Amino acid sequence: MKYIDEFRNQQLVQTLINEIKTVSKKPVRLMEICGGHTMAIHKFGLKSLLPENITLLSGPGCPVCVTDQKYIDTAIAFSRVKDVIITTFGDLMRVPGSSSTLAGEKAQGSDIRMVYTPSDAVSLAQENPGKKIIFLGIGFETTAPTVAASIEQARAEKVKNYYVYSAHKLMPPAMEALINEGVKIDGYICPGHVSTITGAGIYEPFPRKFKVGCVVSGFEPVDLLQTILMLVKQFEAGKPAVEIQYKRAVKPEGNLLARQIMNEVFQPGDDLWRGLGIIKNSGLKMKPEFKEFDVEVNIDVKAEKTVYNKGCVCGDVLKGLITPKKCKLFGKVCTPASPVGACMVSSEGACAAYYQYD
Repeated sequence: MKYIDEFRNQQLVQTLINEIKTVSKKPVRLMEICGGHTMAIHKFGLKSLLPENITLLSGPGCPVCVTDQKYIDTAIAFSRVKDVIITTFGDLMRVPGSSSTLAGEKAQGSDIRMVYTPSDAVSLAQENPGKKIIFLGIGFETTAPTVAASIEQARAEKVKNYYVYSAHKLMPPAMEALINEGVKIDGYICPGHVSTITGAGIYEPFPRKFKVGCVVSGFEPVDLLQTILMLVKQFEAGKPAVEIQYKRAVKPEGNLLARQIMNEVFQPGDDLWRGLGIIKNSGLKMKPEFKEFDVEVNIDVKAEKTVYNKGCVCGDVLKGLITPKKCKLFGKVCTPASPVGACMVSSEGACAAYYQYD
């Protein structure tokens, strides 16, 4: 198939639904890790088409959602430093910190600008030699290579006023942490974008070590239903495995050049996840040889003490322990217009998906 409408073909969808109903006999819990999958599942109403014995859980795959509030508080502190320009992607602007947001700081006069790529931030640094330009680097293996490339670009072009505040995260450690925490998961709907970079090899331990199947999925209805069918077949046969459904974009080895650039600049390190706490070797930290671009090394700030909103249960949502509608704040105090937690802010957040489509 070549065109989007073919991946939304009603007859194909019905055929896959019928096959899933025929194959699936036992209760099975499948987790979509990617926020893009969460949005697509709700947008196309796929949950309502599945038999009741199949439970879909939303996991920690939204880059904005998993970024801890402490990072937001520190980013806000950086924005208050004289002669600093903060650059970021749009969703992060409205994520609440302990007492403010980046959007609120911008309204108060801090110089905070949205960019489309990290290289835009490098260009801004070249245009403003008297300023310190900080890029807020969040996300998974998907975005880390482009940030690494911007750092290499800055070095090659001798840009001395470009810094990155890295909170990049690696997907497999979080997947393993959920299982170790006792979350019942029979299969992972693995992220298409991350896997485009990493390949499917990063999931190999899960069938072998945890008896959990992994299928890399695309984002259209036919993609997701075919992925669910593949996982259900594995589960019913008792033969968990790693498979790629999204073959039009994902190669087994991934994008070797992107992986090389990422590994040149970053190295694994412990990192803090919203709701999941500190996970060993789950983040990407800048290597010592690139410390001139590491904002935590070069600009000293004292962020306010992070105070978490006790009513917000984004952490439990990210772990698949509850659905957003189980949160007492959902749709009342917490809405897209007035979000309390990151999961309601992000365009890939589970709460935003439930609010918009369910």
